[in-house]
Amino acid sequence: MLMLSSGGGFLLFIYLAILITVIAGGWMVYTKAERPGWAVLIPIYNVYVLCKIVGRPGWWVILLFIPIVGIVIDIILALDLAKSFRKGSGFTIGLIFLPFIFVPILGFGDATYAGPSA
Repeated sequence: MLMLSSGGGFLLFIYLAILITVIAGGWMVYTKAERPGWAVLIPIYNVYVLCKIVGRPGWWVILLFIPIVGIVIDIILALDLAKSFRKGSGFTIGLIFLPFIFVPILGFGDATYAGPSA
């Protein structure tokens, strides 16, 4: 029987807490944008819905699979998401580098959806 050490169990708990917080924050972001919150749980479809939230075409999901282009598309989507919720470039940097903090802030905070920014 495999037993987790107390340190490993603690790290697993922290990881799960962060994961649940990010999923719940994303769910709230989608709900604020009048999209189905459950869409955040489905891989690839969640990015498609995000493209629709920020006003980008759905076929941009395909671009995410191209190595360097995918990084650029991620940055553009983060910028557009911040603009769609009336946030500035500082918030965009937060969404790019610390999404596990800034997505829940966007979802649970007082930010309101202003419509697609693109």
